[in-house]
This record gives sequence, C-alpha cells and structure tokens, in this order.
Amino acid sequence: MEIDIIKEAKNVFDIEIIELEKLKNKLGDAFQKLVLMILELKNNNKVIITGIGKSGIIGKKISATLASTGTTAVFINAAEALHGDLGMVSNGDVVIAISNSGNSDEVLSILAPIRKIGGKIVAFTGNPNSTLGKYAQLTVNVGVEKEACPLGQAPMSSTTATLVTGDALAACLMKLKNFTENDFAKYHPGGSLGKRLLLHVSDLMHIGDELPVVRKDEKIENVLMVLTKKKLGAVCISDTGLENGKLLGIITEGDIRRALEHKDKFFDYVASDIMISTPVTIEKDAMALDALHLMENRKSQINVLPVVENGNVTGLIRIHDLIGLR
Repeated sequence: MEIDIIKEAKNVFDIEIIELEKLKNKLGDAFQKLVLMILELKNNNKVIITGIGKSGIIGKKISATLASTGTTAVFINAAEALHGDLGMVSNGDVVIAISNSGNSDEVLSILAPIRKIGGKIVAFTGNPNSTLGKYAQLTVNVGVEKEACPLGQAPMSSTTATLVTGDALAACLMKLKNFTENDFAKYHPGGSLGKRLLLHVSDLMHIGDELPVVRKDEKIENVLMVLTKKKLGAVCISDTGLENGKLLGIITEGDIRRALEHKDKFFDYVASDIMISTPVTIEKDAMALDALHLMENRKSQINVLPVVENGNVTGLIRIHDLIGLR
C-alpha cells in the first residue's frame, strides 16, 4: 500500500490543531476554579495526578511540569494506588483523575477511598456525564470530537488535548505565583538555566594550592615556574605573596611573551616590572555569568580574572571555567 507520507503526517497535525482550537474555545469556569483551588492549597498539601495507560503517561508529564514550575505535585498510577500508593494522598490534596472515557475501572475504584481520605477530586475527562465526571467535585472537559488515529481508536488528539490543558494549568499557576527565572533555576540546578542563574564566581574559581600567587619582588624565573606549574594562564601578585593578601597586580602568559622581547634583561626582571598593576577583577560573590560577560565584552577579550574580596586576592577564574554558561 503506497501513501503520501508527508501528506498523512500533516493530516495528523491538522486534526489535532483543529481539536485543540475547539478545546480552547470551550475552556471555562471549571478550569478557572481548578487554578484557584490549587492556588489556595495549604503548604502541607499538594496536587496528585492519577490515571492509567496512555492517560497515566500524560499524567506523569503534567505532574512533572507542575512540580518543576513551583506547584508541589506527584503522579500515582491508578492501579498502584489500589495497593498502597493511596498513602500518598492527604486530607486537602487536589487529586486530578485523568480518564478520557471517564469509566476506567482502576480510576473509578480509587475515587471513594480518595474522598474518604479528604482529597478533592477533579476530573480531566472527555465524557463529563461519565461516572468519573459525575463523581468529581470539579470536572474539566478535555474531550475531542476526532482522534488523529486513522482507525479512530488510538488516543492521539485526546492525549494531546489533556497534555495541553495540563500545560495551561501550569502556566496560569506560574503567572499567579510570580514564578521567576530564578525560581525555575532552583528546581533545575543541573540545567543550563540553573547554572547561569545559580552559580557564583566562588563556585568555579581556583583557590588554595591551585592558585598561583607571588610577591611583587619575586624573580621572573620563579614567576615563570609558578605560571608553568599551576597552568592557569596567569599569576596573581599580592603584598604577602599568598592567597588573601592585597592584590597588587597580575602577570599573564601574554605579559611573559612581551617581556621576552627584551631577552637581554628578561632574567633581571622581578614580578613588579612586568605586572599589570590595575587588572580587571571580579568579586567572589558575583554571578559566574557576570564574570563571563566581563571577559567577553571587553575590546580585548580577557581569558583570566583575579577574584577579590575587599581588595584581597581570593581566587582566579578562567574563561575556560565559564564556557558552559553560554
């Protein structure tokens, strides 16, 4: 059997887009009441999503989205709930039960126990007149008229409709809670946004034995040895020659190369002869992203920065340490 693959694929898009438009137009009071119900939850309460099969898979995603955007939420498989997972439900929790038909046996079997515990049951169903729709305290109609499945059997449009309704729920709650990028980063510390918004210079800078520091009267050959040994591309100059001493300057590999142009007197130099006495610095409590911007946005890109606190050298940070923040 030959088909126009792209045409068939686009047809699925068309059907689901049309069904989403219909769903958008019938969104109403029930959805608004659900948003406010969740917003008014006490600190010890949460949102629980439950379902079975494809609806359960969609429920997991909705739960994950809510949890990562500031609304405490967990997913319970309706079948597992019958065998102990109902212990996750607390009095006052909002329980969103997902069933397109509204007659899934596993979902229906846990409704009475949830109500007895004190959970507030909300139905996400395509059949408001179903057992689930009638039993729930609040029913959000996520029904579609046509599945994108060529047989009209496999849930496609219906699962998409439920998923988008869950996304809309999370987005509205984010707005009402004034959920910011910084809040998002707290829940995603391993993601690129989390790294950009949470990491400070002090989290990435080189300190202690890694830190190259010498006195201003240090002989140039010793400066060169420290530079080579520490392999950070620069040496800090402090009044004590130690970490936490007052920063007096910095010598980079570029400064060494320029000094070597004067071969006849190179080994007569001491650190203060070739150091940059007014280096660009960054505070240890500054955001790591600010350090990256400081290095990249100068006319001549800086590859290494002394890190200071109250004028004292506390570390060194390289552009290489910050590249992952882009």
